[in-house]
Amino acid sequence: MTNRTFWGLALAIAVYIAFGGIGTNSELIDVVFAQETTQIAYENVNDVSYYPEAVLENADDYQKSQCRLDVLYPKNSEKPFATIVWFHGGGLTGGGKYIPSAFKRLKAFQEGRLAIVAVGYRLSPKVPFPVFIEDAAASTTWVLRHIAEYGGDPNAVFVSGGSAGGYLTAMIGTYPKWLEANGADRRELAGLIPVSGQMTTHFHVKELLKYPGDQYNPVIDENAPLGGLSADYPPILFVLGDRSIEWKCRVEENELMCASLKALGAPLVEFSENEGFTHGISGMGDDIKPELLDTIDSFIVKALELKNK
Repeated sequence: MTNRTFWGLALAIAVYIAFGGIGTNSELIDVVFAQETTQIAYENVNDVSYYPEAVLENADDYQKSQCRLDVLYPKNSEKPFATIVWFHGGGLTGGGKYIPSAFKRLKAFQEGRLAIVAVGYRLSPKVPFPVFIEDAAASTTWVLRHIAEYGGDPNAVFVSGGSAGGYLTAMIGTYPKWLEANGADRRELAGLIPVSGQMTTHFHVKELLKYPGDQYNPVIDENAPLGGLSADYPPILFVLGDRSIEWKCRVEENELMCASLKALGAPLVEFSENEGFTHGISGMGDDIKPELLDTIDSFIVKALELKNK
């Protein structure tokens, strides 16, 4: 073998190994990038009570233990950051607070411009209707009033939730009375991102209030987000799975609310149906596609631009 042949073969092998290595490493880098948020330092503050002391003095043990939230926020952020308040799903009867992994993959989070607040709220049958909505409003008010203490912008607070949490999100965004009971105003919110939430009266609320008929008989009243729409509705992004495999009627009723808000002239209304996803999309887990993350990032930017006009 000549020297030229030897070095040519060596070069070919080196290139093959190098490109193979790049493919492997780039996948690893992507995972590290997603999990480590591009080296941005984040701080976790857990189990913060969101009801004031005056309320807790007369509260039972369940309220004291359940009505707490976790704050994951960028440490030493150069500018005040936006915040997403997240309500978990579980049919209003189960589940617990957690921070969705998909939100950690948002560009805003990875650039240190976003905090996430995970909320625990009281559940049926331990409490009656509408205690879980009251908790959703109280926790959102806490964020509006206290996120600045962590470096956040109180004018950049978004509310989101999956399934039952999506219902809670839409309810406190639709009816001013829930936030007003805590001294807040829905106009303070930057936007809403309900994920696979029920926009008619929630099926468990119908059970609790003894509505007649099957859970799929739609009811639109003061207990349904669809029952209180207006032209000054907060910016909203509806996120759903694929209508062919989602929870029955869920995509269609969100679609109706979206169309109704647009007809009323609400300032920013967007809709995202995600092919191939079941109702499991409501958990906003690791399987969420980059296209949906881009949609959420884009919505946050547009909503903040609208808020700051």
